[in-house]
Amino acid sequence: MAVYEGTLNPAGIRLAVVVARYNRPVTAALLAGAQDALRRQGVPAEAVDVVWVPGSFELPVTARRLAASGRYHAIVALGAVLKGETAHFEYVAGAAAQGLLQAGLSTGVPVIFGVLTCETLEQALDRTGLRAGDRGAEAALAALEMANLFRTLPD
Repeated sequence: MAVYEGTLNPAGIRLAVVVARYNRPVTAALLAGAQDALRRQGVPAEAVDVVWVPGSFELPVTARRLAASGRYHAIVALGAVLKGETAHFEYVAGAAAQGLLQAGLSTGVPVIFGVLTCETLEQALDRTGLRAGDRGAEAALAALEMANLFRTLPD
């Protein structure tokens, strides 16, 4: 019986991080957490490309294009969708989640969902590492692990 599990080995890994500019105080903190986590694992800065897009709705098409390029072992998508008084939240959050899933499925490249879907700015900041948890770091480490896992899985 073969058992496969990813590692956090940075050797030879190239990643892309797609970041939404909308809610930039939150997404910039997510990006900083992701970059810090990758640096701590020994991933060289030049092995990580950062791509900024207008908002979380634009994450999936960009992630798919990057994944399809063949340059990256995994893609990290970072965004923040905050609930307001309209249904906009549900549409954007749902489209981002579905689109990022499809980007990974259609290309075979791991696309990690690092999009915060929160009721308030306070909740979002609590998940950036500025106050407590660090969803950016978690997403980056998941991408590194999945990149290594996919390199070892049989075709």
